[in-house]
Amino acid sequence: MTSIKELNGKKVSLFDNELIRRREINREYLMMLSRDRLLQNYRMEAGRYTCPSIPEDMLGGWESPTCQLRGHFAGHWLSAAAFHYHATGDEEVKARAERVIDELAECQKENGNGWAAAIPEKYLHWIAKGKAVWAPQYTIHKIFMGLADMAQYAGSQKAISVAIPFAEWFLRWAETFTREEFENILDVETGGMLEVWAQLYALTKNEIFMSLMEAYYRGRLFDALTDGKDVLTNMHANTTIPEVLGCALAYDVTGQPRWREIVEAYWDFAVTKRGAYATGGQTDGEIWTPMQNLAARLGDKNQEFCTVYNMMRLADFLFRRTGDAKYADYREQNIYNGVMAQTYKRSYRPGGNDKGVVAYFLPLMPGGKKDWGTDCHSFFCCHGTSVQANASLEKGIYYQDGEAVYVCQYFDSKARFEIDGTAVKLTQRRETLSGWMPASSGKHINDMTSLYASHPDAHEICFTVEADRPVKMKLHLRSPYWLKESMSIAVNGEPISSDISKGFAVVERVWEKDDKIVCRFVKGITAVPLPGSTELVAFQYGPVTLAGLCETQHTLHTGGKKAEELLTHAHEREWGSWKDTFISAAQEEAVSFIPLYDICDERYTVYFRVTE
Repeated sequence: MTSIKELNGKKVSLFDNELIRRREINREYLMMLSRDRLLQNYRMEAGRYTCPSIPEDMLGGWESPTCQLRGHFAGHWLSAAAFHYHATGDEEVKARAERVIDELAECQKENGNGWAAAIPEKYLHWIAKGKAVWAPQYTIHKIFMGLADMAQYAGSQKAISVAIPFAEWFLRWAETFTREEFENILDVETGGMLEVWAQLYALTKNEIFMSLMEAYYRGRLFDALTDGKDVLTNMHANTTIPEVLGCALAYDVTGQPRWREIVEAYWDFAVTKRGAYATGGQTDGEIWTPMQNLAARLGDKNQEFCTVYNMMRLADFLFRRTGDAKYADYREQNIYNGVMAQTYKRSYRPGGNDKGVVAYFLPLMPGGKKDWGTDCHSFFCCHGTSVQANASLEKGIYYQDGEAVYVCQYFDSKARFEIDGTAVKLTQRRETLSGWMPASSGKHINDMTSLYASHPDAHEICFTVEADRPVKMKLHLRSPYWLKESMSIAVNGEPISSDISKGFAVVERVWEKDDKIVCRFVKGITAVPLPGSTELVAFQYGPVTLAGLCETQHTLHTGGKKAEELLTHAHEREWGSWKDTFISAAQEEAVSFIPLYDICDERYTVYFRVTE
């Protein structure tokens, strides 16, 4: 068992322009939604709100008072607010969140007996009787999650004071059923209830939460996984991912091996044995695809965003337990082709529409088109995970285990940590090799502009170490899976050699103040076969999946070349930046390719038929 811990919150500062844009627009969106509208359904359930007509600014979609999932988004909102405060120290966001919890406490008081949800208690009695109702525990989990995150990341004691009596209601309810009866209840989507019980137990050590963890052990799923049975294929994916995230946190708080065994078995069936699309996802229409036959499921509902976010969280747990870079590779693929491709769109085209919070799905069929949710009239599940993902963008970049420091993602940023009492700062900056120097409006004469006259298909990551005094540190630098040449490393201008261990180049030395490390990454086009097809491939540039701007299935002819050689740079530079844009070469009808995350409202195709 490793002791790798993630460095996050204010221990990590972000400088990457795109990550900062996302954080800022996410904050703006969070603050746009008023407390009254976020809590409209909680207040109605508690009898604290009456109105002779429908308010003009009432939230719609899944937050409509007519939807059985009403109230779920307020929990996502609280979690996102907590993450944002944890990362930035933004007191205004925290104060807004505390006022939301104050009103939840008043609603709980009016409801009596601890109930603090926006839906009626009878929904849970209905599922116990087998009556159809849309996922009440999934919905209730969200507000528990928001309370727990506000307690953990923003230090809210009021959140705990609301969560404990609410949990007592659940324990009284659960104890009225036999084990078999409760297993039937667990078969109706519970969301992350197990995870929140484990999180609240870690925060409070209250035995109520340990009892609820045991009650929410879903034996029919968990035991089948550890017995080696594929119980995922054609099953709803985001029903089970949150349950297994609960197992991961249960392992963290108890150390009991059974919980970790479930997580490892789940990953094996969900990812390792199943395969993945070039984007990193494995689902279609919210369900797990057949193992190694994802070709059968190309459609308009691939890669539900909730699964992207939650599987990234599962990858984080497995990285912390193994130190294996393959889980960081998985996160990277899903950051670029999930988080960036499906949330907070930004149009680069004249007259383009920038409105769009999240694309529920990421179509991968020929001529697919993203369907963007609106600010106030969608609020489907992915709407909630979107605000959480974009409030926690500093997570997953740096980790530490004693004197070992892991760099898992390459974004302009700074990490702060201690090694044996010595304060250390590690800063990374990306050098795109463009010769562009904004401080001089890009007009400064320098050698790089002529050295790299054309797109270099490479970039460098420049690290600077700052320490109060010399410090021994093992710096683990992820060697990405997509490299076309081995990563080269220089320390203070001197090239060094480094062994690769579990996907990391390890540089161990006594570091002095202002030591500098430069890593060079050579990238290029990679043709990624579609599992289950002998002729369909997608194209990636580094970790970024490319989308062809065409509305129908196209066939690309190799003419004796490798598939990777069919794309060539096109319009490779604009102003001071290299552009990762391509065009198909030597074809009757040329197709332009751009990063999938740059697709807004255009029709596009990801998989192309490649033949001789």
